[in-house]
Amino acid sequence: MTEYSHGAGCACKLGPDDLARVMGTVIGHAASSHPDLLVGTATSDDAGVYDIGDGRALVQTVDIFTPVVDSPADWGRIAAANALSDVYAMGGVPLTALQYLAWPRDKLDLDLAADVVSGGMEVMARAGCTVVGGHSIDSPEPTYGFAVTGMVGSDSYFPNSGAEPGDTLILTKPLGIGIITTAIKRGKCPPDLATKAIESMTTLNDVAGNALARSSAHAATDVTGFGLLGHLREMCLASGVSATIALHRVPIFDGVRELLEDGIWAGGSARNLKSILEFVESEVDEDDLKLLADAQTSGGLLVAVPPESTGEYVLSVPGSALIGRVDSGTGITVTA
Repeated sequence: MTEYSHGAGCACKLGPDDLARVMGTVIGHAASSHPDLLVGTATSDDAGVYDIGDGRALVQTVDIFTPVVDSPADWGRIAAANALSDVYAMGGVPLTALQYLAWPRDKLDLDLAADVVSGGMEVMARAGCTVVGGHSIDSPEPTYGFAVTGMVGSDSYFPNSGAEPGDTLILTKPLGIGIITTAIKRGKCPPDLATKAIESMTTLNDVAGNALARSSAHAATDVTGFGLLGHLREMCLASGVSATIALHRVPIFDGVRELLEDGIWAGGSARNLKSILEFVESEVDEDDLKLLADAQTSGGLLVAVPPESTGEYVLSVPGSALIGRVDSGTGITVTA
């Protein structure tokens, strides 16, 4: 499947700088503002949040991408888990979804498309999310994903704009997915590493999302196409804070550094690194920064919690790690 895509998974998306240029026509437009809109486009957040009264709010998001692995069913599963993550990052519960499929019908058998859709439906069912319809087109490149609507309390959601100085930063899944999927696309990924990556990408962030309220989290975002540093920058700018990341605390898949040393790195990740450099003060080398800028697909949540809640959150979410802290000021500092 990956040979039919120009980029793997979330690495196929527009880079941060390109997207900012496009979104300049949206932010502040009359169509993107409303008295009941609680979270919109201004803070580059994961999803929109819209107050519908009675203490309830809708969470809305959309996410589509090109093949990230060669198994059609696994690609469908990953796309579904990835789309659901934006709802979980808000502390919401997914309700309904619309699926989108673009397919090169003259190049790829429609039975493969059915396998993609089957994989997506499987994960949506696991999440308790009802697929109510969708849209398909004939396209030169296969693309798949979902628009998801969820529900959250109008006073109990978790935007990326709430981080406070003194908060602990927690990451709930290891990094390296962009490098691994690029290696898969080039036929150079060890099978066991590919298996671990697929398991991670198809794991829902529901547990991490459900723990936000119990731990009194201040802010959350999922780590996807802009990499850890890119999404942390969005959190810092939205919250008016700075952050420090300790590289040795950041979980990274075993074997990823070796792939990076062999020159395997996604073009989307290169755009991420170029975009973030002026915002980062670093004590580590360029390869380490590449890992932190690596474009993730269906990555974990990045969560800012008060120090007294750190232990509770980490214990509640298997595989999560304390990776840094929130400070006053601006910028991101990366220490060894």
